[in-house]
Amino acid sequence: MAFAFEKLLVYQKAMDFSDRVCQITQTFPRGFYFLVDQLNRAALSIAANIAEGNGRFTIRDRKNFFGIARGSVQECVPLLELAKRRGLIPSEGHLKLKADLEEIAKMLSGLINALDKRQS
Repeated sequence: MAFAFEKLLVYQKAMDFSDRVCQITQTFPRGFYFLVDQLNRAALSIAANIAEGNGRFTIRDRKNFFGIARGSVQECVPLLELAKRRGLIPSEGHLKLKADLEEIAKMLSGLINALDKRQS
C-alpha cells in the first residue's frame, strides 16, 4: 500500500528532481563538497516536506510544511546558478533544472491555495 503523498504529482516531480540533482552532483570535482551537500539537502527537502506536510492533521500544519518545501525550491535556485557559473553543470542542464523548479513551485502554490480555500 502506498502512502497518500506518493500519489501526488508534485511529490513525484520533487523526487525526480532530487534524484537528478544527486546524479549530477556525483560528477562535481573535489573541493565542491559544500555545494554538493547543500544542493542535495535542499533538493531532498522539497519532497521530504511534501511528505511530512501530507501526514499532518491540521490545514495550518500542512500549509506550513508545503511552504517550507516551496522555500527549499527557492534555495535550490542560487545553488544551481553557482554550479553553472563554476562550470559544474552546462547551461542547458541548468535551464532544465530551473524549469523543473518553477513547475514544482507552481504546484506547491496550488496545493497551498487549495488548502486556503478548504479553510475558508
